[in-house]
Amino acid sequence: MAPYGVSKLCGEHYVELSNRLYGTSHVILRYGNVYGPRQDPHGEAGVVAIFFGKLAAGETPLVFGDGLQTRDYVHVNDIVSANLLAAESDARGAFNIGRGEEVTVIDIVDVLAPHAQNGFEPDFQPERKGEVRHIALDASRAQQELGWRSEIGLVDGLEQTLSSLR
Repeated sequence: MAPYGVSKLCGEHYVELSNRLYGTSHVILRYGNVYGPRQDPHGEAGVVAIFFGKLAAGETPLVFGDGLQTRDYVHVNDIVSANLLAAESDARGAFNIGRGEEVTVIDIVDVLAPHAQNGFEPDFQPERKGEVRHIALDASRAQQELGWRSEIGLVDGLEQTLSSLR
């Protein structure tokens, strides 16, 4: 539904082609929006890392559109757990790795705002073309076949991330 998603799907097709041509097998993990300690707020960072960078610098977060677009945020520790389980498994194919919860951009702002010294009111900018409005991943196959389940809730994960900045 967006250029970024098309690029990810293309990579999966390359893996599948390699399997057919060379007899290999694969596990593909489709991550939600990953966040956590030591994530760089510059470059290709996600909204959580960018907002933490703004918070640390005493700057205003930019919100594109109305801020009600949702993402499925998953903590890096849960990603590590999924990777280890997949590496030890005989499972094959693609697995969604996310919490299955839609969280708005404004929800992230609201959790971070009490930690800002000078307020943390968003600067609303025009919506970006091609942005998907709502994302939540169904990770039930990962739970059934890999034994994986997200363990870190959003508020706890954001607090851990904030502690790592101090």
